[in-house]
Amino acid sequence: MNSTTDTAREGRGFPARRQNLFRRSITALFGSARGRIVLSGLTAFVLFQAWLTIMAPGKITEGFDSRRSRQNLLVTLSFPPERFHVLFFQRHGRVSGTDGNTIEVRGVPQTEMTRVARPYWVRRVEPLKD
Repeated sequence: MNSTTDTAREGRGFPARRQNLFRRSITALFGSARGRIVLSGLTAFVLFQAWLTIMAPGKITEGFDSRRSRQNLLVTLSFPPERFHVLFFQRHGRVSGTDGNTIEVRGVPQTEMTRVARPYWVRRVEPLKD
């Protein structure tokens, strides 16, 4: 074979062997039940993560002082918080107490507020009345 024929087979700069391997891999992935299950699981995971990201800003209520770089939050959960939830919020600020389904978190940077609101078990984030 000459170099003209080899270049034509390579297509878009990929060697013909790699293109063939890629096509076979995609066919095997979509062609098997295991591959479809894995792809369905990955798709569900990505969609769930996107949904959490989209919904987070809507959980944050009005009334925060935008001039302050750090906020004091009252975070309402769907259930009484456990140790895991307190430790999660301590990554973002100081937990000063809990009452029923709420956790008081102080000193949360303004940029972290959507991260605090992101988990599915957070119902509402509102300003803590001092």
